[in-house]
Amino acid sequence: MLPSESPSQVIRVAALEDDAVLRDRYIELVFSAPDMQVLWTAATIAQARAALDTGTPDVLLVDLGLPDGSGLDIIRNVKQRDPGCEIMVVSVFGDEENVLAAIEAGASGYLLKDMLAEPFLAAIRELRAGGSPISPSIARILLTRSRHPPPDDSAASSEGIDLGDREAQILGLVAKGFNFGEIGRLLDISTNTVRTHIYRIYRKLAVHSRGEAVFEAKKLGLLDF
Repeated sequence: MLPSESPSQVIRVAALEDDAVLRDRYIELVFSAPDMQVLWTAATIAQARAALDTGTPDVLLVDLGLPDGSGLDIIRNVKQRDPGCEIMVVSVFGDEENVLAAIEAGASGYLLKDMLAEPFLAAIRELRAGGSPISPSIARILLTRSRHPPPDDSAASSEGIDLGDREAQILGLVAKGFNFGEIGRLLDISTNTVRTHIYRIYRKLAVHSRGEAVFEAKKLGLLDF
């Protein structure tokens, strides 16, 4: 584990990865970026849970297949503890089941492990800025899913979900792909204010990530496109 402290403008990154070579590679890449710092690393879910007690990162990189369970458990746990932590799955698993499960658990980014150095660091920055970086093959899965959604026998309704005008406006911009900084500039509000609205939207929709919020809002008819 590599605990450290960093000023608020630096992106504090943690990684849960059981492959020592890849874990060392993440450390090397993050240390090479002047705007990032390694908060801690872990090889197992048990280690990650212990590390979380020492500090929650700004961005958490999570593998799904771990020696003592699924990375999905840590994603859910972190999102319950600190919704402000941005989570990106970095995995060899690129199938629809794992991708959708990660998004539903609270991940906002999903990369396959063949990502190169500069795009990898750019993806961390994009995630922290409010974007949702995903590998092209993962994007294809999500696009296919959106074109052919599974039948919903529950007849979901937006009744009882009351989004304020500003919340609905921000949710619409998130659905169009704008990140938090861009939304703030468009609406002339701070990025922190955007985050506050986003977390209120999460609570009202009972979700844990931007992707899940958009998916749920579309299903409930809260988005008009």
